[in-house]
Amino acid sequence: MKDKIVYILTIIFSILFIYFGNQYVSKDLTIFKEGQQIEYQKVKVVEILNRMETDVGVETEDPLMEVEIEFNAKVLTGKKKGKIIKAVQTQNPLVCVEIKEVEVGDTVLIMKNHSSDLGEFEEWSMAEYVRTDHLIVLGLIFVIALLVFGKWKGLHTVLSLGFTCLVVFLVFIPAVLAGKNIYLYSIIVCIYIAIMTLLIVNGTNRKSLAAALGCIGGTTVAGIITVIMDKTMQLTGFLDENSTYLLYINKEHPIDLKAIIFGGILIGSIGAVMDVSVDIAASLHEISRKIKNISRKALMHSGFTIGRDILGTMANTLVLAYVGSSLSTVLLLVAYNGTSLIYLLNMERLVVEILQALAGSIGILCTIPLTSMVCGLLFGKKGEHKDRQEEKEEYKKALEMLAFENNEE
Repeated sequence: MKDKIVYILTIIFSILFIYFGNQYVSKDLTIFKEGQQIEYQKVKVVEILNRMETDVGVETEDPLMEVEIEFNAKVLTGKKKGKIIKAVQTQNPLVCVEIKEVEVGDTVLIMKNHSSDLGEFEEWSMAEYVRTDHLIVLGLIFVIALLVFGKWKGLHTVLSLGFTCLVVFLVFIPAVLAGKNIYLYSIIVCIYIAIMTLLIVNGTNRKSLAAALGCIGGTTVAGIITVIMDKTMQLTGFLDENSTYLLYINKEHPIDLKAIIFGGILIGSIGAVMDVSVDIAASLHEISRKIKNISRKALMHSGFTIGRDILGTMANTLVLAYVGSSLSTVLLLVAYNGTSLIYLLNMERLVVEILQALAGSIGILCTIPLTSMVCGLLFGKKGEHKDRQEEKEEYKKALEMLAFENNEE
């Protein structure tokens, strides 16, 4: 009964926290209102009206032709749903990568340019293909798979994942764009994610408490390392041209670019750190159930042993995740600076990627002893209740019993 009450209260608190948090950080945020002069419509192409080719006048072996395709499209959403709109797609040969020409049946986004003097048929122009429909289908498959294989745990996972995404996109990102203190909001969001996830997925128990403390401790270490390295390495936060755009989004409250690095590392590492803390807390809790009088010292030692096995794969996971997400950047930097390795390794863009991987990995490393010590204090018995050999025998029997139970399941 107690777990159900806490579960419901956690959901209610999450809804209120996200709603009022979004209201607070967005009240002075005007950048989206300023961008509303461009109107977009989701449409389906029903007829190709005309296809024209024009030589752009650049001297090359093969003439470069600009292609314009006029088409009729049916509006799929909004107040104009069902209405037929004429639009144009322009294929510029000077652009390195062009999207494919529209065909009947394609679902695309078209935009209206209010400042143009184009004719009636060119008032609307194609912006992008609609890709979110496919992502929604893939997301539904993921959710169904979680529910089928995880059952009630899967439902809790979906719920916690939903709240995590909402707090990042409705609270953290608007706070950043509004020029709020990114350090403060990064910490608040990470603490919320850790506590909310553990309460919804694992419930209210000592195991969740141990995992939460270990997770918050490991993430705090990653944050402290980031702040220290930020000072010692003279980071500016200017990683590419996007950094310049971010700096001028909100001129009244400029975005702190160095703080974005801090927030990215904290939010990027919280998932892996939480995974490690939960694994260790769950394992040590189960061992303490099987060995009733296990000492705190022995339980901590078991946590260190389990943590060593987890550490290798989790550190690899975090490093490879950062490398994979920035692969294009790394390839570009290596290609254009391949003659000077020392210059490449000192470029801020690459240094930040390495810092993210190292700070997160050290956070994971510190999570192992922190969680093990908390579990020892919460689950273990004070003093040495058994001699070392007897404790080893019971520990071995407990592991064999766990393995037997898992095989039967």
